[in-house]
Amino acid sequence: MERLNAEGLNTLLTRSTPQIAAFFDSIDRMLDQIEKLSKKGRPPLNGERYLTDRELSERLKISRRALQDYRSEGKIPYYQIGTKVLYKESDIEKMLKDNYRKAFK
Repeated sequence: MERLNAEGLNTLLTRSTPQIAAFFDSIDRMLDQIEKLSKKGRPPLNGERYLTDRELSERLKISRRALQDYRSEGKIPYYQIGTKVLYKESDIEKMLKDNYRKAFK
């Protein structure tokens, strides 16, 4: 690609030209961010979002073992398909609301 500079001389612009390199670097960073966001934002299934063990443990800041204990004790609703365990986001929100305790004053 050629461009006419201020003096009327032709300058060859390549990917190694600092301005072009900076442009492509910013595009690469944006694409990385888009990819990260698209992995996190799964589309809902019949209007519901389902979370994996890992996702829920990260959100609740508890271990995956604690989630397993909650399942075994019947404290947390879940779906199991083979070895895959899923949690309906609305069930988790309801469970959290039901277990809310007001602070003492």
